Amino acid sequence: MNPEPFLQLDRIIHEKGRLGIMSMLAANPELSFTEMRDSLGMTDGNITTHIRTLQEAGYLSVTKSFQKNRPLTTCALTPVGRTAFAQYINLLEQIVRQSKLE
Repeated sequence: MNPEPFLQLDRIIHEKGRLGIMSMLAANPELSFTEMRDSLGMTDGNITTHIRTLQEAGYLSVTKSFQKNRPLTTCALTPVGRTAFAQYINLLEQIVRQSKLE
């Protein structure tokens, strides 16, 4: 098997927690912090760290607002994030196809 595709995987996205966040946001235009935290079974600190990493990479945007006088943090993929996620998925598909041929 050619190891090259594995070496090209985006390490920012590849981590399990961040992959979950990216996958959820790819399927939804925007999600709240609590929706993602609860769906992924993460702690506040854990998901905050992953969100920060993705935000620093330019993959997602974070918006803080208020809803019914309560703070609301929402996240959405940026165009850069959508492109990076699509490239990541395409590379995984290539790896799977290559594995089936061997």
